[in-house]
Amino acid sequence: MNFAEMTAKMAAGKGFIAALDQSGGSTPKALAGYGIGEDAWSDEAGMYALIHDMRSRIIRSAAFTGDKVIGAILFERTMDGTVDGVPTPAALIAKGVVPFIKIDKGLEDEANGVQMMKPMPELDALLARSKALGVYGTKERSVINSANASGIADVVAQQFEIGRQVLSHGMMPMLEPEINIKSDTRAACDELMLAEILKNLEGMSEQVMLKLSLPVVPGTFDPLVEHPKVLRVVALSGGYKRPEACVELSKNKGIIASFSRALLEDLRAQMNDAEFDAALGEAIDAIHKGSTEKN
Repeated sequence: MNFAEMTAKMAAGKGFIAALDQSGGSTPKALAGYGIGEDAWSDEAGMYALIHDMRSRIIRSAAFTGDKVIGAILFERTMDGTVDGVPTPAALIAKGVVPFIKIDKGLEDEANGVQMMKPMPELDALLARSKALGVYGTKERSVINSANASGIADVVAQQFEIGRQVLSHGMMPMLEPEINIKSDTRAACDELMLAEILKNLEGMSEQVMLKLSLPVVPGTFDPLVEHPKVLRVVALSGGYKRPEACVELSKNKGIIASFSRALLEDLRAQMNDAEFDAALGEAIDAIHKGSTEKN
């Protein structure tokens, strides 16, 4: 797939995006969920080798194809690794899956009800390296915890600032101002964030993608789904278990999944290949249905 073909797949593909981008802080938890305890590694390199083995097993699985999984988000170390001797982005492209790279370096402490992205002084170099490996786009996450209008405006503005930097490298930014689903003011956050995103989109000459928490009121993000400057709106599971996440997803037309925990929650290192492929296939089918069959 070339860039234009990847764009077409992102715009109209009947599937979802797999989030395989757990980073340093979330890797031990992801491995524990996979059935591997912290006594299985002695240093950071060992930990990352184990999570890469898990991701490689997912990518090489017969259940993981571009028919239902149209994209995958990678952690930087995963992007730099290989699957059966092939660079990970190339291994994805060979299966018809569009590769993205997680570029944020974590979150600042909460202020004004939000957590901004930490500075990324080496972002230009990472983008150039990712582009050279065939990566199509990026994903960058910040978090909204409460309905503070000033804080939400700052988060969205930062997302678009980074998005323009990504676009300058000929890549597609997936902006992710995540709303904490445990927030007491979640519905108000949805409305404030929607207004800020629409305001920022008006100043854009190129398209972006959006990765958002599923809204309290289904259909809230219809104006973004329909906006000419938005290539695709995708949803994170945000802590929902897969069945609940898929039900909420199915209520929102035009929005597809970009799930991590909800995709991986039934996979275990101890499974044989047939068991692993069956569990992964079941998860993919459920998330695909929530992405493509709307109530």
